[in-house]
Amino acid sequence: MKHLIENDESKLFNDQLAKAVDSLHNITVKINHQELEKTVSDVRDRINDPYMFVIVGEVKAGKSSFINALLDSKEEICKVAASPMTDTIQQITYGPEVKIEDINPYLKRIYQPIEILKEIAIVDTPGTNTIVDHHQEITENFIPTSDLIVFVFESKNPYRQSSWEFFDFINEDWHKKIIFVLQQKDLMVPADLETNIKGVYDQAVKKGIKEPKVFAVSAKQEQEGDKEISGFIPVRDYIKENITGNRAPFLKIENNAQTALMINDKIYKGVLIRKEQYEADLRFRRDIKETLDEQELRTEKQIKSLVDNLLSSYDKVTTEKEMELKEGLGIFSLVKRSFKSMFGGGNNAKQWLEGMSNELEKEFDMKLKDKLQDGVVDIAESIQDMGKLVDAKIKNSQTILKDDHEIFADIAERRANVLRDLQQAFSGFLKKSENFYDPELLGEGKSIMPNIATGGAMAVAGLLVTVIQGAVFDITGGIITTLGLVFAGVTVGLKRNKVVAGYKEAVKKGRSQIKDDITEKLKNYTAKIKERIDRNFSNFDKLLDEEKQTIEFLDSEFDRINKELDGINQEVQKYLA
Repeated sequence: MKHLIENDESKLFNDQLAKAVDSLHNITVKINHQELEKTVSDVRDRINDPYMFVIVGEVKAGKSSFINALLDSKEEICKVAASPMTDTIQQITYGPEVKIEDINPYLKRIYQPIEILKEIAIVDTPGTNTIVDHHQEITENFIPTSDLIVFVFESKNPYRQSSWEFFDFINEDWHKKIIFVLQQKDLMVPADLETNIKGVYDQAVKKGIKEPKVFAVSAKQEQEGDKEISGFIPVRDYIKENITGNRAPFLKIENNAQTALMINDKIYKGVLIRKEQYEADLRFRRDIKETLDEQELRTEKQIKSLVDNLLSSYDKVTTEKEMELKEGLGIFSLVKRSFKSMFGGGNNAKQWLEGMSNELEKEFDMKLKDKLQDGVVDIAESIQDMGKLVDAKIKNSQTILKDDHEIFADIAERRANVLRDLQQAFSGFLKKSENFYDPELLGEGKSIMPNIATGGAMAVAGLLVTVIQGAVFDITGGIITTLGLVFAGVTVGLKRNKVVAGYKEAVKKGRSQIKDDITEKLKNYTAKIKERIDRNFSNFDKLLDEEKQTIEFLDSEFDRINKELDGINQEVQKYLA
């Protein structure tokens, strides 16, 4: 084995490790996970501590007696009693003189001038099956910063459920190095002891430990001087060969780096689920936008169809009137009409033209109104469908990150709240017909009857009819006014072609106005409804923007911290090889 370097080199590694762990601590603060924040804080605070043994096991398994015997002290370092009196964690570390410090109500630090404690520290914990408040919680908080777990069983019964459940926590969550100790072997006959040793070995293998180390000891025999049969010699040999002798500081660095890597990986596994949820939400949001765009295109096609239909009727009416105008302006017709008028037998030319203008307006009203009504109902239903489709998609949005996730329950809950608020707000949005109404679409002087502002698709259709009627008949009114002015100025001597040309010009202008105004107003109206629908997603969009930034930050920090910790591990391995 290579010669191990001195403390100044281990201190250099610890300084590098402290920076990486500090970055990891910042992540736990960023994600607002108090439990992990405390765990990483403990790792950071104990980086320069000695290599730490944590002794765990059930009450009365003989943990305190094992520690006293292992340290080979003439004094009783850990208090031993018939009843479970160990109600705090006791951290035993080196000091030039005996001293006890109360760190907090649940932790005492005991200083002892024992040589082995210069390289290791030992932590005695309450029993895993104790009923005293906080004991297991406190013990579990110590596990992440441990370097070696010594699992102490009572030799006569190492199969109790609470012990192995605690083992699962240690092994599955933290993958700590573990050795197994069967205490009080002096109370067992050799054959039964061997059976239990094999039972613990097999159980550990079954739970994923490769070549588990199982020791059988008797603290009583060790302390009475029967050292050859007490079983402590193999335990001390294991410690000497695998931990002490200048290895402990580097093993401590390796273990701390590994613990930090595990925490970083645990967070990132949560980030992957969080990222999956974010990507699902992006798809959902894109789907909403595409749905709105598709419905807008569908509505625009309906608008074009409606306008084409209206123009077809408009063209038919105006063409018929043009033919009537041409015929009525013929020289024989005019003369005939003039004579009849002179003798009280009919209207003169001016009256006839004014009457034809009125007829034209009535025909516009009769032949365009129904088509306009039917077309607007279709458009209104399309707009309602737009809202209903979006509502259904909101209710069916995919939830991947659950609100009981061990790392990101808070963001999952926040997302659930935002989505719930969105569902409720949008449901209310659909029920209010005023959300589908825009007063700017009404011409000046127009009004809406009170019964128009009721719920449902027909109310929206009725509202649109009012709007479009205003638009159309403003336009047609303009045509009739123009035609009226043309007709009113006609005299018998006016040239026929000039009158017809004026009529055609007015008709052309009116046609263009119908096409442009109805198309523009309905498209603008549809766009505004689409915008109003989309506006309901403002809080959801804000959440997505924040998620993007957070996930990018966590991604980059995960990679950076992993590289730093892996680099430290690789360098340390060179000195442990």
